[in-house]
Amino acid sequence: MSLPLPSSNATVLITGASAGIGAELARALAARGHHLTLVARREERLRELSAELERDYGVESATDTCDLGDSDARSELIAKLRRRKRRVAGVCNNAGFGSFGRFWELELEREVEEVRLNVEALHELTGAFLPDMVARRSGAILNVGSLAGFQPQPSNATYAASKAFVNSFSEALHAELAGTGVSCTVLCPGPVKTEFADSAGVAHLDGRGSSLLWATPEQVAQSAVEGMAKGKRTVMPRAADQVAGALGRLAPRSVLLPVAQRLTSRALRN
Repeated sequence: MSLPLPSSNATVLITGASAGIGAELARALAARGHHLTLVARREERLRELSAELERDYGVESATDTCDLGDSDARSELIAKLRRRKRRVAGVCNNAGFGSFGRFWELELEREVEEVRLNVEALHELTGAFLPDMVARRSGAILNVGSLAGFQPQPSNATYAASKAFVNSFSEALHAELAGTGVSCTVLCPGPVKTEFADSAGVAHLDGRGSSLLWATPEQVAQSAVEGMAKGKRTVMPRAADQVAGALGRLAPRSVLLPVAQRLTSRALRN
């Protein structure tokens, strides 16, 4: 067991909690009795989710609106959380977004913002609360990576590279934490039915292909929380994700890159 048992003096922080996997992580953790701290930019959605969790599960759920890609706003959030009565017993770094297209044709500031949120925010929030967890010999980190992080993805270059950082950083951190009572788990799902495609500007790709290819946020979140509770290094929610992850790691780049380029280009055209 790695994620501590629920406590009146503890909270689990979830970023990107207003929808999709983040909201389902909140529901899954609340069902286990954990008090929560929900962070996202959309205040109304956070308040609606918080009210639902308190009503359905009897937990307390604090909400904080924050643009985690802004370093100053992120620092203010960390300072605020440290001042609160409840210690941060777990962190779920879920906030992030993607982009599609040839890198030089995309808006540069948006690509830089993607790295700030997907990489810098996750890195800093992990570092902000991990020392106290180690000192207590109790705590758990869940970082939301992706199967996309196991191989370069043309026309999805920044997102895949950012998730490669998340996957690698999380697995290394899991090894460093051995014997401390604290764990770091990385969640690596394949396609999930969320608002991701819409925010990435490719809403027409959402749900494309067989329904068997797409996991639900509920399925992914349940697997993630179970893995976090057990202190697993990596969680791939479905057998298909495990196969795809292995292929991404092992396939020669000379074979993988041209195939990935053709598939992505074709999907973006249609």
